[in-house]
Amino acid sequence: MSETTSTNEENKLPLNGRRAIPPNYSNDEENEVPEMEAFGLIPRGFNPRDYLRVVDIYMFKEPQEINKQEHHTDKYYNPKLIVRRGQAFQIQIDFNRPYKPETDQFWLEFLMGRYPQQNKGTYIPILVGNVLKPGQWGAKIIHRENNSVRLSVMSSTSCIIGKFRLYVAVLTPYGILRTRRNSATDTYILFNPWCQLDAVYMDDEKEREEYVLNDVGIVFHGNVEDVKSRSWSYGQFEENILDACLFLMDKAELELSGRGNPIKICRVASAVINSRDDNGVIAGSWNNSYDYGVAPSAWTGSVDILLEYYSSKQPVRYGQCWVFAGVFNTFLRCLGIPARLITNYSSAHDNNANLRLDFFLDDEGKVDTRLTKDSVWNYHCWNEAWMTRPDLPVGFGGWQVVDGTPQETSDGMYRCGPASVQAIKHGHVCFQFDAPFVYAEVNSDIFYTRVEKNGTQVVEKIDTTRIGQLIVTKEVGGDRMVDITEEYKFREGSDEERLALETAVMYGVKKQSMQDTTYQPQTDVEMDFQAQKAVLGNDFKVTITFRNKSRNSYTATTYLSGNIVFYTGVTKSEFKKHSFSAKLEPSSSSSFDVVIKSSEYMGELLEQASFHFFVTARINETGKILALQRAIMLDIPTLRIKTKGDLVAGKEASVIVEFTNPLKQTLENVMLRLEGPGMLRTIKKQFGRIPMNSTLTWEVKFFPMRPGLRKLIASLNSDALRHVYGELNVQIQKP
Repeated sequence: MSETTSTNEENKLPLNGRRAIPPNYSNDEENEVPEMEAFGLIPRGFNPRDYLRVVDIYMFKEPQEINKQEHHTDKYYNPKLIVRRGQAFQIQIDFNRPYKPETDQFWLEFLMGRYPQQNKGTYIPILVGNVLKPGQWGAKIIHRENNSVRLSVMSSTSCIIGKFRLYVAVLTPYGILRTRRNSATDTYILFNPWCQLDAVYMDDEKEREEYVLNDVGIVFHGNVEDVKSRSWSYGQFEENILDACLFLMDKAELELSGRGNPIKICRVASAVINSRDDNGVIAGSWNNSYDYGVAPSAWTGSVDILLEYYSSKQPVRYGQCWVFAGVFNTFLRCLGIPARLITNYSSAHDNNANLRLDFFLDDEGKVDTRLTKDSVWNYHCWNEAWMTRPDLPVGFGGWQVVDGTPQETSDGMYRCGPASVQAIKHGHVCFQFDAPFVYAEVNSDIFYTRVEKNGTQVVEKIDTTRIGQLIVTKEVGGDRMVDITEEYKFREGSDEERLALETAVMYGVKKQSMQDTTYQPQTDVEMDFQAQKAVLGNDFKVTITFRNKSRNSYTATTYLSGNIVFYTGVTKSEFKKHSFSAKLEPSSSSSFDVVIKSSEYMGELLEQASFHFFVTARINETGKILALQRAIMLDIPTLRIKTKGDLVAGKEASVIVEFTNPLKQTLENVMLRLEGPGMLRTIKKQFGRIPMNSTLTWEVKFFPMRPGLRKLIASLNSDALRHVYGELNVQIQKP
């Protein structure tokens, strides 16, 4: 493809004084490539058929053939060749006669986009040589038979990720003969965590199987006292998902030449996963009304969302943090970047990045909702992506935080990351991107400040341990939870933790010193709060316990405020107010029970069935205030899933989903969803209503395609009840 091929194109281009060719954002657009590229005038007698001519190209692209097997791409439901960069793959070319190396010359050309250029990595000519150099483009003949040659082709370890068009070019004395455009030879090139020279190389095979090849994951939610989990179908190998993920990079207008760099890809993807400021994939909604869309809790996986976006090009409604993180994880694994979904319990959403969340109390000790702007999310999900960071000093590669949930703007767009986990742990928050924000999410302190009538602020309590006290992900090779808090922070109160904090402050994280506030807490009385296991629709009790460690008698005026909250810690309504006076005898403990009735909360409940209790107690003898807050999740009933008989690949199978309504009311507008990655595309069914205590049964017949261990995931959604899930591991046998 010499410069002459695109002159016709160039003449038609709008004149632009800034660049010779327009920006190259689209992997899908193509240029026209001439089948005969003449060097000059062609003599009359010239007949292309006299020369070596390509009759057929064979790509070995079936799932069971060598390329997809060796490149770990056999799971993709995609008929084209999919390989990973920096690793050799094979193709066979059939000519019209035997190939004679002494006189014949041919080469391969890989092209991407509408304006292929060699210096941008979008036009790649590959001459046939004798040796393949690791990590560099090249080709060599490994077998010749009759009219066929078999080539081993090596791609560069820094090559662009995406879909290339392949041409074979043959040299004749009068010009270059090329094969016709044939989409069957299109080749997808992906990141390669198996290749030591790739920026995303990961050395542990079990980790690669989990973080790249596993198409189902677990989302941990609930709260730190009551961790709950549900399955999520990533479905990165399902039909059209790879094309949908490549389209996201077009949508984000990432220049083709930048698409070999995982740092750039993560940064633009964290913006395009949410719909703020760029009409990205998912519209977030945290207000409990989901008209004209799907409630975030109803999704069972990423596939429906990505395919809907790919076809409509409009944001899909609606998502919350685990939906953004689930779809982001699919995107990363699909392109070959190792990725995992993280949950941070008690996550700080700090509006002014000063490492403190302020909860203001009035002079009686009740929380003042007017003044309190900060919130503690019960949990927040983000992703980690694995890569080297050549843009940072040595030691900050490995896991990087990326977050697609729109919270704060970064460089003018709603995006976050990649931020090195190692840099966050050590307080080196000066290293790009967005490390101070993530540092605050896991390290802030909660200040309870009483505002007196004259406006004076008195800090009554500082809670240094609540925020980011548990950070988790799914274990490698199983469904259990792994605590990775130590990867983000040193042990609370250790010397290393203090040093990391001082480093973060030195690098510009704002932390107010305690000198400018008066703070003398009541140290000889401790207050604790426990809740009985709470089941949706039932009464339960909470217990407030005081431990008086002094020799004095005290009385404590105690307030309990029960609030229905979004999982982001933002209050929807207060449903319980209770105050009492507690007598605290010297050197003893005393407990007080408060009953929470289902009639008090059922009418107001939000979809995650989560409560937030504030307890404040004023010690009347000293005027000091004790304060604490706790989140409580109700236990929501699950869906039961069972299968009938044996499941055999290619034979009809039957699955039954059951649910019994536990509420003292009829459920209206009930929607069930069922999916099984690699086995069953999402099926939806609407049920009008389920009366109280009655059971719904739904039978689905389907044909499982591939043998192996698979997972069925179901969800139920209705006006009064959401976040109802069920799952079942199934073994599909060989026919």
